[in-house]
Amino acid sequence: MPAQIVIEEEQQQQQPLLHSTTTGGTEEEVVTSSLSNEPDALKRKFIGSNQRLLSIDVFRGLTVAYILMHLLDDFPPYWLIESNGVIKAFPSINHAPWFGVTIADFVMPFFLFGVGVSISLVFKKASSKSLVIKKVVLRTVKLFPLGLFLQGGYFHGRNNLAYGVAVAKIRWLGVLQRISTGYLLATITEIWLVRNVMVDSPTAFVQKYYIQWIVATLLLSLYMCLFYGLYVPNWEFQSPSLTLSTNGPHTQIVHCGVRGSLEPPCNAVGYIDGYFLGEQHLYRHPVYRRTKDCSVNSPDFGPLPPHSPEWCLAPFDPEGILSSLMAVLTCIVGLHFGHILLHHKCQMHRVVLWSMSSFALLFSGFVLQLLGIPFSKPLYTLSYMCITAGASGLFLTIIFYIVDVKHFRKPVVLLHWMGMNALIIYALAACDIFPAAVQGFYWRSPENNLVDGLESLLQSVLHSSKWGTLVFVLLEILFWCLVGGFLHMKGIYIKL
Repeated sequence: MPAQIVIEEEQQQQQPLLHSTTTGGTEEEVVTSSLSNEPDALKRKFIGSNQRLLSIDVFRGLTVAYILMHLLDDFPPYWLIESNGVIKAFPSINHAPWFGVTIADFVMPFFLFGVGVSISLVFKKASSKSLVIKKVVLRTVKLFPLGLFLQGGYFHGRNNLAYGVAVAKIRWLGVLQRISTGYLLATITEIWLVRNVMVDSPTAFVQKYYIQWIVATLLLSLYMCLFYGLYVPNWEFQSPSLTLSTNGPHTQIVHCGVRGSLEPPCNAVGYIDGYFLGEQHLYRHPVYRRTKDCSVNSPDFGPLPPHSPEWCLAPFDPEGILSSLMAVLTCIVGLHFGHILLHHKCQMHRVVLWSMSSFALLFSGFVLQLLGIPFSKPLYTLSYMCITAGASGLFLTIIFYIVDVKHFRKPVVLLHWMGMNALIIYALAACDIFPAAVQGFYWRSPENNLVDGLESLLQSVLHSSKWGTLVFVLLEILFWCLVGGFLHMKGIYIKL
């Protein structure tokens, strides 16, 4: 899931982005983590008590840590907020089957939101817009293929040491591809659509950024028009033979002929992806296979129930084309929070304005679901965008208050280290490159490797597979925090 995108600016542009007044009355420099690769000599030129904006790093580190918790497939409980507002516990840490949100459904928006905040800080001043755009496009071009490599089929991950891909079935979209798209579009709005206005009042703030919000409104309008207005006809797909009593794959027909459906088989999000990307290039294990219609173990994966609908075996991409339009809006919300940070010197003013924006988004999300727009991560509905963006802002506000206002930094130093190199840790750990590489070295049989051996040892010591796995994952998180700390001490920050 997600990445730390660092913009390499010209040497003369590397300067303090913010000046804020501390409680002691002295002026300090607050520098975003996205510029953390500045030379030490340059950092020492800053006046006062050079203070980095550590809360952004901690925010990213917390998100990466939760991604690693997805290894706890059967550890209870996780909480689901259903579309009717009811909160209930599910028996594992996973995404909501279709409607509703769980803690896992906040991970992607948290990363997108953090990307938006960082963009607003990095591009405060750009001496050459065309040069900056070239660098941004270059980094996007690098990040998108990385997503293809990690999630398109080249690398099969832990417990499956094979690699390679059938080109006819490569998955074109994924987590990193969505982040690269949001990064590119949000950066374009920040570079080209922000007016050169001195912000000295709320009116001037609006004048400076209103074009950016007009574009966001147009993106939202495009999504809503296609989502509710596009006619979804009947469609067909090739059903796999291993789950059906047939002699081979055969064509299944899904009967739709509707507009504005939010159900798994007949929504505009899936139809657009199937039309433009092709059925063979979509995600083969969609989350709706854990619904009651498609799993006897719902809300977990399981065998098909008797008389299950034909669409249960159809592919669906949770990072599709249309839903990514709403994901871009999450980045733009992050831009808004970064703009507040830039133009308000008082720390408590920032906290108050961030809190107001966060609660407004949360309130809007719950109102929208009461009006009939349910929470759904696969569809990235408007209510889902609001509630997850609001939660992102609220969590960042809390972390900012604790870390950068009250300076309680030692308790979160591990998350800080992890967040400073979120990209490499995500690629190595969350995408299973490192665990699978370690598993590749074994004694006599593939089961005798360090990864599985340590997990089995903990399970036997604790006499519980669930608690043993929990301790194993916590140790893995600690390991990657220490790796991040080592890279930080060596001055290594991974850039694309």
